[in-house]
Amino acid sequence: MAEATTAAGSTSPGDRSSTAGGPEGKDRSAARRTRRRILVGGVAIAACAAIGFGATDLATGGRITLAVFVVATLLWMFTSVDDTFVALGAGLVLVVTGVLEVEVLFGSLGDPTIWLLIFAFVIAAGVSSSGLATRAGAFLVAGARSVRQLAHLTTAALVVSAFAIPATSGRAALALPIFLALARALGERRRVVLALALIFPTVILLSAVATLIGAGAHLISIEMLAHTTGQRIDFVQWLLLGVPLAIVSSHLAAELVLLLTTRRADRKGPVRITAESIGEATKTPVTGRLSEAQTRSATLLAVIVVLWCSEPLHGVPPAVVACVGALVTASPGLGTVRLRDSFATVPWPMLLFMAATMAMGAALTTSGAAAWITDGLFEPGRGAALPAWMFLGVVIALSTAAHLVLQSRSARSSVLVPLVIAAASGAGVSPAAAAFASTAAAGFCQTLPSSAKPVALFHQVDGVTTYTPRDLLGVAALLAPLTAGLVLLFALMVWPHLGLPIH
Repeated sequence: MAEATTAAGSTSPGDRSSTAGGPEGKDRSAARRTRRRILVGGVAIAACAAIGFGATDLATGGRITLAVFVVATLLWMFTSVDDTFVALGAGLVLVVTGVLEVEVLFGSLGDPTIWLLIFAFVIAAGVSSSGLATRAGAFLVAGARSVRQLAHLTTAALVVSAFAIPATSGRAALALPIFLALARALGERRRVVLALALIFPTVILLSAVATLIGAGAHLISIEMLAHTTGQRIDFVQWLLLGVPLAIVSSHLAAELVLLLTTRRADRKGPVRITAESIGEATKTPVTGRLSEAQTRSATLLAVIVVLWCSEPLHGVPPAVVACVGALVTASPGLGTVRLRDSFATVPWPMLLFMAATMAMGAALTTSGAAAWITDGLFEPGRGAALPAWMFLGVVIALSTAAHLVLQSRSARSSVLVPLVIAAASGAGVSPAAAAFASTAAAGFCQTLPSSAKPVALFHQVDGVTTYTPRDLLGVAALLAPLTAGLVLLFALMVWPHLGLPIH
């Protein structure tokens, strides 16, 4: 496994830390952190002063909101302070200063989208504990007879997993044992293993756009859109818009990675992956008849997805459907996991972060700050003259590159979406179209090992480096413009026919 997954010339973090460690290295690191804090503090003070003295035509509440928003963004971008801590602190400042009602801050925790995500994690815990997800992945991958088939069947399995596991990090953890089994089966074919190591996190991140629960950033975006414009993208509409993009972008990315990391002889070489080998590596029964727990999980998951997709027919909100599914998942007689254990898988800090940032988005609207930003970006009557394709191109490009300064996907949406919505209104572009395009483009975040949790997880497997930062940069240099162009193409030519017009 070590020989199969170690890229030539790569070094592990442990090797790097040993050369940079010691008292002198620690002192230099501490000094850099101190200088960064001083710089961030100075910029924050200067920004607040500029807002206070420059935005004289904005009410006091609006100026306070803008100042809090700028400071929070700087902390997210340039410090190691926990994102949730910053968001809660920003919400508290808005409440104490009277800009935001306390009921709005704490009431956002009761939003149906928050509960939808909680129940989705409970259901996902039941599916994972039953072994159904691993079995489904093994079933698809075991049918491959060539490297290209293996890559695209793996991609298909990862895209499907977006409907069962509601977070990219959770899907990455679930897929890691399958990758290990494939790496062992491929033996000395190092370039093929390198390609798979890059395909797994890339597809996990790009395919998240398929479903509303694919990432917490999606829920933040739709709530900010609803608070600002009153328009909401529901679960079914998100599926209609996101699934085609997820499928096309994921398979194009897989093909691109194959072309960049393997040779023609590698791709032509036969492969023989058996379900038994994957079952042994994952310690999960993947052959024979479905177990009783797997049958129950498959039936429940199918019913839940059907009910989510048919909401216009029965009118039951997705959060209520998810609640019923979570109760069945954890029920003593029918369930596959204990409720206490399933709650342990829920990312509570992320939910608190989402609630706090949704409250910040509401404050931007109610305080008049969003309208002030719009008036500042576009002169009245002239914003609509900006071509829609150019406006969306700028939004998508900025959203694609935002992961270089904002590593948290949720933080990116919290910063970008309010600004995008405000700018879209002034440019004569549909805020919903601009917000959805920004959120979809922000799903690209695989330039560096630290850019996203799935990338970091597959970067180091069993203490071995699977790919180097140079490998990632080589793929990202072509994948970033490809995915950005694809989002723009969908925004201009596909989504308008699916109910999301540009204007």
